[in-house]
Amino acid sequence: MATLINANLSAEPQIITVERAELEKVLSEQELGLSGTVSQDSAAKIGQLTGAKVLVTGRVFKADDQTVIVAKVIGTETSRVYGEMVQGGSSARLIDLSSDLAKKIATDISEKSDTLVAKMETREERVAKIKQALAGKKLPVVSVKINEQHFGRRVIDPAAQTELSVILQQCGFTLADSDSTNKPAIEISGDAFSAYGMQKGNLISCKSRIELKARDVASGNLLVVDRQTSVGVDIAEQTAAKAAL
Repeated sequence: MATLINANLSAEPQIITVERAELEKVLSEQELGLSGTVSQDSAAKIGQLTGAKVLVTGRVFKADDQTVIVAKVIGTETSRVYGEMVQGGSSARLIDLSSDLAKKIATDISEKSDTLVAKMETREERVAKIKQALAGKKLPVVSVKINEQHFGRRVIDPAAQTELSVILQQCGFTLADSDSTNKPAIEISGDAFSAYGMQKGNLISCKSRIELKARDVASGNLLVVDRQTSVGVDIAEQTAAKAAL
């Protein structure tokens, strides 16, 4: 029954099904792409695998002379649950019942996606939102200094500092460092840490955490304190750590 419902859902154009049983083949292709042994034109690019936003679970059982199939449609991010059911008599075919249930499940996913799936913003969308919020405003000179470590070793070329500086420049801020003639009005400082996560085949994941604070130089007051965690994947540990940061 699970196979039949999965096949029916896979045929729905608005639904992407995740086949965990074929995960090893997918990872092997990404390993080859990162190793450089496959041409760049045909290599599978590394990235985060598609995670299941919705889980479908259920049961098949007999009730009197009826075959009953019940399903739960569960949002993995929102924990919202919807239920569906089909039933048929002794002459009912499982193929037909599974098709009917799959259509109901697909309708739930399509029509109730706002409550099943949490909305995610891309990096470009976040930067665009920042630009819009800052439009027409006079922006201060900003300095960025983030100490970065991986496995207890200090890193010479901090990825977190570089990425944050790029975003600030894209949003129109003027950056300053110790060699600049302009003195910063806002100082952003903090620490970034990355550590080995796990290895799947030749792919290595690293997890990172960044802790930042922004200070008004004139008054010495802290304007904001924040933190964020993330994960990066590569065939080289240090590169995966940089990607995460």
